[in-house]
Amino acid sequence: MTGFFNYPKSAAFGRVLHKNKIYEHAGANTALKDLFVRDVDQIVWRSKLAPETINLSATKFVAEIQVFDISLKTGKLDEAVLRAIDKAIPFPLIFELSHGGKRKAMAAYKRPSESDSAKWVISEYFSTDWVADAAARSPLPVALNLGALYDALLSALMPQQVQPNLRQDGEDIQARVDRMEAIRAKTRDVERIKAQLAREKQFNRRVAINAELRAAKQGLDQLMGICSNLQRKPQ
Repeated sequence: MTGFFNYPKSAAFGRVLHKNKIYEHAGANTALKDLFVRDVDQIVWRSKLAPETINLSATKFVAEIQVFDISLKTGKLDEAVLRAIDKAIPFPLIFELSHGGKRKAMAAYKRPSESDSAKWVISEYFSTDWVADAAARSPLPVALNLGALYDALLSALMPQQVQPNLRQDGEDIQARVDRMEAIRAKTRDVERIKAQLAREKQFNRRVAINAELRAAKQGLDQLMGICSNLQRKPQ
């Protein structure tokens, strides 16, 4: 899957979403409003994937999936903008960003909070690379319900090493999200230690930091190895 899909005409919504509505529902402060003004040209509510539009049943946590097109002013977008939209709209969301003849898909895994069903837990964001507007789109994944469809749409945005092998059993979307976030956190840890090592001049401290760096790299290798093993898992 490419991360970009041909959404059915029956699901087309095509409504411009005004920034003021997002400000109102997200409780936006001045700094957040400035990000919208700086980064966003227009937001269009592109598609509504729901039982009545694509004939898939809702699940407990996925009643509908909304798809938004966001045209950018400069080709850059602070993720706080996406998080504000996610907080304002009480459904799972898929975003397609566009600028300069290119597009990029982004989404976070979004689920109701276990402690307060009126609130949503939003993961880190996953995304495709930028591709030409004319690049091919995939057919909408075959799914038994909206929950399974959301799983497939979101998984297509993850790096190859954490995308599910369609033949493997058992691993759910939450497990893949957790693994991806662990890889990102450990990668940031490795980069932080490398920067610390580059600044340090004392030999004894460099020895200690090198040991810390080796341990962090080993932890990252282990996480990546888990991903590889899952991909090679025999059936």
